[in-house]
Amino acid sequence: MNKQDFYFDLPPELIAQYPLANRSDSRLLIYNRKNGEYGHRQFREIADFLNPGDLLVMNDSKVIPARLYGHKTTGGKVELLVERITGEFTFLAHIKASKALRSGSTIQLEQGKEIKVLDRQDDLFLCQADMDVLNLLNGIGHIPLPPYITRSDETLDQNRYQTVYAKYEGSVAAPTAGLHFDEHVLSSVRSRGVTVAYLTLHVGAGTFRPVRCDNIKDHKMHSERFTISPELCEAVHATKAAGNRVIAVGTTTLRSLESAAQNGALTPCSRDTDIFIFPGYEFKICDGLMTNFHLPESTLLMLVSAFIGHKQAMMLYQEAIEKRYRFFSYGDTSLLL
Repeated sequence: MNKQDFYFDLPPELIAQYPLANRSDSRLLIYNRKNGEYGHRQFREIADFLNPGDLLVMNDSKVIPARLYGHKTTGGKVELLVERITGEFTFLAHIKASKALRSGSTIQLEQGKEIKVLDRQDDLFLCQADMDVLNLLNGIGHIPLPPYITRSDETLDQNRYQTVYAKYEGSVAAPTAGLHFDEHVLSSVRSRGVTVAYLTLHVGAGTFRPVRCDNIKDHKMHSERFTISPELCEAVHATKAAGNRVIAVGTTTLRSLESAAQNGALTPCSRDTDIFIFPGYEFKICDGLMTNFHLPESTLLMLVSAFIGHKQAMMLYQEAIEKRYRFFSYGDTSLLL
């Protein structure tokens, strides 16, 4: 398939710039591939569409304040977006500057902190901080809002660009399907007899990398680190054995589960994945997917098209546009079965 097959015209006013006042106030578009039926509800009603015995799997990665602002010793402004922490004092980052920085360059940050550029690795820079990287980011870093949110980060984003169950620091973009859950909705889901389990995938900035080649098979996915525990594997196996559904909350969760099951059975692991899921992929684990509405021609829309069918996905997106759903990270969501 070609990239153009996944294009749709999105009115810019549908791109959510702020979250709603309450997480579970978002809208929910439900689609069932078996009968082709869909409906419109509120997210707080999500438990009504889950069955006792279902397993809901979530990504408990925590967003770090990964954006840093500084300047070169010559005075030029520099912006860094941490992609991955590689050691106590080292990290890989995207760097924006008027001129490319060379190895050995020093970047001066707020509060007298400094970063040294050690090396270039493809489109990333290996950098060294003068203190523990996480402490540095938590001290002077900014929440790394996505490029389609056109405002600067604000105090509210520290809480709202984070799931209520976020636990392990490492993501530079939120696993946004989980942003709709609050404690009340989680309680209603568990009361329904649904099991909630977790894995960890640290989302990288590469999730926003556009597909530049016409033939989507030529696209090279970014790599992200994920961890799946033995306990989660046991829960998935038990759910499947009982004839119940495994539902992934977010594309990061789905990609992790499918990556860990490439040899057939789901196995515990902690490694990188660059799995690219597009139409024609045969799903091994997931029976349902909860996900927000994604960019035109994006790998995430291609994943959705693989899950419910290309024609169905494009139809569903047109339905969302006509009904004025809010798109992207702070937007509304869908449950695809």
